Amino acid sequence: MKAHASEDPEREVCGLLLGRRGRVERIVRSANVASDPHRHFELDPTVLIAAHRAGREGGLPPIGHYHSHPSGQAVPSAHDAEMAEPGSYWVIIADGELTCWWFQTGGPENPNFEPVMIC
Repeated sequence: MKAHASEDPEREVCGLLLGRRGRVERIVRSANVASDPHRHFELDPTVLIAAHRAGREGGLPPIGHYHSHPSGQAVPSAHDAEMAEPGSYWVIIADGELTCWWFQTGGPENPNFEPVMIC
């Protein structure tokens, strides 16, 4: 994930976290198809659909996302809270730092991101 972020330090990079029971077993890179990729990310829908399909067919399901904050900190933003689904992991990369968060409930008015230790 850090290598992915360093390849395009001016734009947000993104991808999926695949795994089970809170354990990330694989990451899948995605193109950032957001209209303003310098400030936001949006996963390529074909990557997202393929990952969900593979999970339904017995493969590793998506359990979260990763993305970079090129000009920010490795903490969830208000925009992240708008996009987050309860029960998902969010890994954020900024300035070479990687942090992980568990989104429980909330939304932009009351985000509830809990920090998660990465082992």
